[in-house]
Amino acid sequence: MNFLVGLTGGIGSGKTTVADIFTSFGVAIVDTDAIAHELTGPRGGAMEAIAEAFGPGVLLPQGGLDRAAMRRVAFSDPEAKRRLEGILHPLIRSETERRCVAMAWAPYVMLVVPLLVESGVYRQRVDRVLVVDCNESTQVERVIARSGLTAEEVRAIMATQASREERLAVADDVILNEGDRAELEDRILPLHRRYLELAEVAGRHLTQR
Repeated sequence: MNFLVGLTGGIGSGKTTVADIFTSFGVAIVDTDAIAHELTGPRGGAMEAIAEAFGPGVLLPQGGLDRAAMRRVAFSDPEAKRRLEGILHPLIRSETERRCVAMAWAPYVMLVVPLLVESGVYRQRVDRVLVVDCNESTQVERVIARSGLTAEEVRAIMATQASREERLAVADDVILNEGDRAELEDRILPLHRRYLELAEVAGRHLTQR
């Protein structure tokens, strides 16, 4: 198995931008959010079970998941949220595992997991935890700008996630993302070099067993 770096951060922290920069350095990215979108798109692998569990009210005309409708259901009913997670999470984990194994060509794999801190499963699987950090006000501003949600809606989503303090408490490495992309690249490059070294050492240990 490849050396795995778990990338996480709160909504609006800039995980996608950070992952894109690591990709430009030749790192393989496995994004659990992207996998979830595939599973809940038209003809996605989770849609039959979701339709059976929640009915047509959470479906788009094309057959994919109506995320806004599902969000309203999940936020108003904790049991519905648990049912949705019970459908999606095993499928996401299975596909994540498959993709990580297929990335044997990469120097290391970055596993992007928004809820890594909340999930004991992923925390146990990765070799390092990298947290993208920023002020909570920055998170709110970014999400409003890209999604059209209100500040109250964004903060409601944030309230369901680990706090900033909880994420930082489990981090092996932290990237502060309050500036521009060039500043972010300067912070990421030393980390990338460090991960290359750690991956090489881990690889040597495996071959010596």
